[in-house]
Amino acid sequence: MKKSLFVLIAALIVFNALPTIGQAQTVCGSRAEFVKKLQKGYAEKPVSVGLASNGSMIEIFASENGTFSIVITQPSGNTCLVAAGDNWQSAPDKKAEIRL
Repeated sequence: MKKSLFVLIAALIVFNALPTIGQAQTVCGSRAEFVKKLQKGYAEKPVSVGLASNGSMIEIFASENGTFSIVITQPSGNTCLVAAGDNWQSAPDKKAEIRL
């Protein structure tokens, strides 16, 4: 359920950003370079990952101070920045309730 919800939210973010991406210059490159720059420049680390139906990998990177970036890596290996911002908050984990 949690994985399905992540993929749904990530897909909505990606599809919502598409018109903006078409108007703005998209930043793309190698995944290794993105990971390096996000870690060194913003102290962001991977917090979520999902696989889209077209085989693209969607990743969310976030830092402890709230910055975040969403990147998509296509099956060809090309990685593009989809969105970035501030005030990232992780959803709390809900524990299963045991009833006897």
